[in-house]
Formats: sequence, C-alpha cells, structure tokens
Amino acid sequence: MANIVTSLLLVLLIRITAVHGRKTLQENNELPASSSIAAADTGICKIMVEKNGYTCEEHKVTTEDGYILSLQRMPKARSGKAANKPPVFLQHGLFVDGIIWLYNNPEESLGYILADNGYDVWIANSRGSRYSKGHTSLAPDERAYWDWTWDQLLSYDLPASVGYVFKHTGQKMHYVGHSLGTLIGLGAFSQNQLLNMLRSAALLSPIAHLNHITSPPSKIAGDLFMADKAYWLGIRKIVPNEAIASKLLKKICKALKPRDCSNMLDLFTGPNCCINGSRLELIATYEPQASSTKNLIHLSQNIRTGKITKYNYGHREENIQHYGQPNPPPYDMASIPKEFPLFFGYGGTDMLADVTDVQILLSELKDHDRNKLVQVFIKDYAHGDFVMAVNAHKLVYDPLMSFFAAN
Repeated sequence: MANIVTSLLLVLLIRITAVHGRKTLQENNELPASSSIAAADTGICKIMVEKNGYTCEEHKVTTEDGYILSLQRMPKARSGKAANKPPVFLQHGLFVDGIIWLYNNPEESLGYILADNGYDVWIANSRGSRYSKGHTSLAPDERAYWDWTWDQLLSYDLPASVGYVFKHTGQKMHYVGHSLGTLIGLGAFSQNQLLNMLRSAALLSPIAHLNHITSPPSKIAGDLFMADKAYWLGIRKIVPNEAIASKLLKKICKALKPRDCSNMLDLFTGPNCCINGSRLELIATYEPQASSTKNLIHLSQNIRTGKITKYNYGHREENIQHYGQPNPPPYDMASIPKEFPLFFGYGGTDMLADVTDVQILLSELKDHDRNKLVQVFIKDYAHGDFVMAVNAHKLVYDPLMSFFAAN
C-alpha cells in the first residue's frame, strides 16, 4: 500500500514538473472563462461583498520586502450602520485567500457576521494569492518571487497589513486566524510582534505542532520530502490544480482505503461534518491559490520534527549565515505574554490540526492567565468546518463574539 501511494505521489510530482519546472513559471491557476467569478473578476469587494449589499473598500499595502498585498474593508453592516466596535483582522490559511471568510451566506460567514455585529472588518490576503501578486520589482513568473516561507508571512506580511489597519483606524484590533493563519500569528506573538496593535487573538483550527498530523497526503508528502524534491527539480510555486492532478489524487485516495474519494477536501483536512455541498462547488471555481514550494518544505520540516522553528536551510553553514547558529531558532509558544487574550477553536476530526498537537500547544501555554484563554472544542468538526460550516455561527462565532466583547 505505502509503495503504491509513494509511486503515485512521485508521478504527480513529475506531472507538476512538466508544467512548472522551467525558469519562467507558467501561471495556470486562472479561473475558467465560464466561471461566474471570473466574469466579474475585479476584486473580492465586487465579486463577493457588494453583491450581498455590504459596503466594501479595496486597500493595498506594500511589505518591507516589496510584496504588494490587498486588503478588503467592510466598515458598515448590511443595514448601512457604521461600525461602532473595534477592527477585526481576518487572516486566511494555506492555498486559499481572504474570500474564505465570505463563501457562505451572510448569516453564516464570519466576515458578514462581524460586520452586522458592529465590527470594522479587515480581510487579509497573503503574498502570492490571487489579489496579492504584485511586487515592486519582481513578477510572479520569476523564481525569486516565490523565495519565501511562513517565516516571511509572519515577519513581513503580518506587520505590514496589521500596521496598515492600525494606522488607518487608530485602534487596536482583534486578530482571527485559520490554519496557517494561526501558525503565523502564534509565531509573531511568541516574538512579541504585533501585540501593541492587538486586543486579542482567535485561532481556529490552530496548527503549530504538526507531528501528529493524520492527513494521509500531507503526512506522506512530508515524510517523503516531496516538496524538497519539487524544489530540487526547479519548481518554486505549487498550485494543487485539479486539471493536472485530479485523477492521480483520486488514485492515491483509493489506495488509502477506506476513504470517500468523492470529496477531496475531506481527504486532506478530515471529514468536515457541516459544509454545504453547493459551497464546495463555488470553492472549486475559485480555489486553490498558489503557495511557494519553499513554504511547503518548511511545513514538511515541522511535520517531520514536531517542532516549531524557523526554516532549516539543511546545512550548518547556511543556518549560521542566516541565524548566527547551526540550527534554526525555535518559536517558543511559552513566550506569548500570559495576559494576552487567546481563543482556541478546534475539532475532534481535524486531520491537520490534530487534537494531540493542539493539546501539546495548550500545554506550552499552561501558565497563561486562565481568564484570558478560552477553548471551544467541537467533536464533529474538521479543518474546514471552522470557516465554512453552516452551523459555525452558533457553535463557533457566537462564543467568539462573547470573547471579543470581554476583551
């Protein structure tokens, strides 16, 4: 069984290489011409927010290393009433962008719910995603454009975007991250970054320690150094594009019986209990977004070691050159200030933010002020449920609103 899966993953890598493995990278993650989203593809405000009756503003911010990121602001409720509560900063995860907070109807999507509850909503979009492909000197078809990992997301993207919101509004904000958005947030907090601009942080499907990850493709790819092999073959950008990989991924799924191979999201993230099937069809027209191969190498290092560290360059000399020491420095979760309010939402069937790994993270926060740490555990929830489940507004977002009100 393992040999079959390994062979299929290697074939998948070769197929991706055929498209991406050249000095100039082919941009192949554009939407089909028939897509309703593509037809009105002028920004997240136009394609998602305004059509639902909300005011929306498009903003741009440039990071210190030259990436031009988009931000969307929802300053009013659908009723037209201006926000009278602090800003909320929404940070998405891997292979998606800020639209993930808006996929469901306004009564079920966190972005709309926050706006209707009086919050000034700001939606982030990380470098390399659809509306954050700009750069002051590099183009997305250049290899150098993709020379980054989640280290740079937390050290450049977050300070630029959070700092922009803070300067624009003059107010401290609440931070909400999902998946990779939790890892970069936690990493920043552990280094005492951003905290002077934040009121609290909510971490949904929190990934930090990844040693107990049970997602079969993710675990196998990490153990087999698949991202490393892709990098050696000259691939600098990864897009899990169904046009290239769909058949092979389904073969991998069948080799991992028993699995429901009709739902590839569940294969990677765990059995999401409560996502509307029509939403998955909408997601398929828009996602996935691109990420750098180097970022996936970094995450694979986290999976194999179970540690939360900066990127390991693989050679003592290179690590010394970058860090002044032979091993990459750790992100120490216990260094997060004990009085900083934290909200954790995690699920019992999540194969990326495994319960054991979340408990390890929480054990590192054992000295945190108990009145400043809230946990919401939902037994039937998997990774995607926290941002797309039709009942998340009751199970997750209602407690989240209470948490914000208290902080």
